[in-house]
Amino acid sequence: MTPPHDPIGQARAWLERYESFGGKTSGGEGDLACGAWLEEVLRGLGYAVRRQLIETPWFETADASLAIEGRAAEVLVQAPAVQTSRAGLTAPLRLFDADRPANVAGAIALIVLPHGRWSSVEQPAVAGPLAAAAAAGARGAVLVTVGPSGEALALNAPSSAAAALPTAILAPREAAPFISAARRGASAALTLLGRGGRRQSFNLIGRMGPGGERSLVVSTPRSGWFGCMGERGPGLAVWLSLAERLAERPPAIDVAFVCTSGHEYESAGGKAFLRDGAPRPAETALWLHLGANVAARDWHEAGGNLAPLPSADPQRFLVATEGLVPLARAAFAGLAGLEAAYPAAAGAAGEAADILAAGYARTAGIFGAHRLHHARGDDGRCVEPALAVQVADAAERFIRGALA
Repeated sequence: MTPPHDPIGQARAWLERYESFGGKTSGGEGDLACGAWLEEVLRGLGYAVRRQLIETPWFETADASLAIEGRAAEVLVQAPAVQTSRAGLTAPLRLFDADRPANVAGAIALIVLPHGRWSSVEQPAVAGPLAAAAAAGARGAVLVTVGPSGEALALNAPSSAAAALPTAILAPREAAPFISAARRGASAALTLLGRGGRRQSFNLIGRMGPGGERSLVVSTPRSGWFGCMGERGPGLAVWLSLAERLAERPPAIDVAFVCTSGHEYESAGGKAFLRDGAPRPAETALWLHLGANVAARDWHEAGGNLAPLPSADPQRFLVATEGLVPLARAAFAGLAGLEAAYPAAAGAAGEAADILAAGYARTAGIFGAHRLHHARGDDGRCVEPALAVQVADAAERFIRGALA
């Protein structure tokens, strides 16, 4: 297949198709349908395709609310889900204070996070208060994910860990009356009900090449909380564009395109591929990972509202291993955030961090968090196809330069 004559139109079609699958939680209907579509696309481009099965938790919410003094708010059930009884958990609601954690003994701890673009329960500012509240004898916990969207943000969690407390997420824009009630220790009712368990999903691996001893790997996740359009969509569009371009003009080495599930469970799919399926570090000429916020759009903030812009959210990071940083800076010049490529020693997040930790010496990775990262509102408004094409062009320059 030749590259499209209208790359922006092609990127738009890919993004619209991705959005059409709805929610992308691992092993759910949308995730599996998306994986099957990508399998068909790669096979049509001439890649030899296989699935790598993985297993992740799942939970479907039936009722999730926090109520005080005649007022109730919908909350998110935080993974790994711990349900309350059908009658709910009734206890005093108290503000968590790291200097006085015993204050939440026997209570529902209200943990107000500092302003940030939150993504994981393993972040110290989240994990520390949760552990302290549980150790102090709290009966439940509610996190207020203060950030630029005002929405409740679902947080990634390990796939095998068990939460100590029933834990929920409350949108910061709805938090004020609950914070006031928590200061008084008012009685509250937390209800978290649904059904869940564990289920299968799969990583998709497409390979093409002469069968040599060196490989190029290009990877991206497809799963996430809710529709995850800005978080995942542009990375997937860039991944597909590169798959087309490299099929049309293949490098003289083996190529592996990897699309993982299990991202919201602390990159479970990416870790599975690293354990079994990835070429060894010594056999890898280059690994490019396309993580979150590859090319989500930016927003103006005005009077508490967000207005979409045609430019990219600059809270995206590009890291590269030693020797590749100058090439990365040149290839991505002019792209907000990505133009300032950092040495990998500065650190990374998500799957990029796992790849680097596994010893891949020629690696570059993009990651970040746009303004609606992990929010229910991360939908088609958060993407602009032209922004994905810009990154695809830069990524192709980088790949071909690194392999020259």
